[in-house]
Amino acid sequence: MSDDGAALGARLRARDLSAAPAALNLLESSAPSDREQAAKLLHEVSPTVLGGEAPGHVIGVTGPPGVGKSTLLSVLLRSWREQQRSVAMLAVDPSSRQSGGSLLGDRARIEFDPADREVFIRSTAAGERLGGLSSATRAAAQALAVAFDVVVIETVGVGQAETEIAEVADTVAVVVQPGGGDVLQFLKSGIMEIPDVLVVTKADLGQVAMSALRDVNASLRSLGKRSTWTVAVSSLPPPTGIDKLMQGFGQHWLELTEDGQRKLAERRLRARRAAALTDFAVEHGELGLRELGGRRGAAALLAGQDPGLDVPALVAALERKLPTHEQTGE
Repeated sequence: MSDDGAALGARLRARDLSAAPAALNLLESSAPSDREQAAKLLHEVSPTVLGGEAPGHVIGVTGPPGVGKSTLLSVLLRSWREQQRSVAMLAVDPSSRQSGGSLLGDRARIEFDPADREVFIRSTAAGERLGGLSSATRAAAQALAVAFDVVVIETVGVGQAETEIAEVADTVAVVVQPGGGDVLQFLKSGIMEIPDVLVVTKADLGQVAMSALRDVNASLRSLGKRSTWTVAVSSLPPPTGIDKLMQGFGQHWLELTEDGQRKLAERRLRARRAAALTDFAVEHGELGLRELGGRRGAAALLAGQDPGLDVPALVAALERKLPTHEQTGE
């Protein structure tokens, strides 16, 4: 008999990494009984039960197809493992219109040792939200950050919806390549406003890559993003720029976790409330939101909730505020 949600949550709290596959299976299931168990799992890994935020660093990596994200992640994975850090990677792929399953299977593109029990890699389908993140991905990142030192979410493609990664990850890395026109396109779409770390790949191209890095820095300055860490890397053997990129991730994590983790707690609180609004709107539509006074009214209701509540509990709090037929006279 498989573990129920509460038991899986307890295993993750105990940093039992072997619980990850069963936990992901539960979080991705749409069966009503599994949804109930998934809510129990998320409660067990919520800040209220943990007594604070999950210790794992959630890193979002986004960029256009073909830019070299998976190759870069293979190199980063080796670096994290050399530091004896456990790593979970969630590769969000486009979905098949027929089966709803993942089309690309990024798990196969990231190099890792299948015998390494401290590495967990899973390809997940984006569902109907092309370029965005499913609720299961957000929940998985929350749960895995309790057990793993590093949780990476690699998103598919680039588009306006991809800015959702900023509502999930503690640190957002945007990956671009030289000579592809990515910077201009990102400025138009708003993507350049979200990175904490910006990576230019193919540094082995020399001046072309350095020119792209200068363009990136100029674009960030024009947006007032002076705190964004920028680096040019090459994933070709021997890799270059990886140490500086790792330093950028570490520096941003230090900024989030100093002062009693205040910035981290604030960032994750915003993420949980944004996710609750999204999930509520998916379930009840714009009509349901209007019943609560629109998005602003719903956000005000969430602001009055316990900051340690998990997303399902926040959604339930919104649903309790919906007028009943008796109250509305219908």
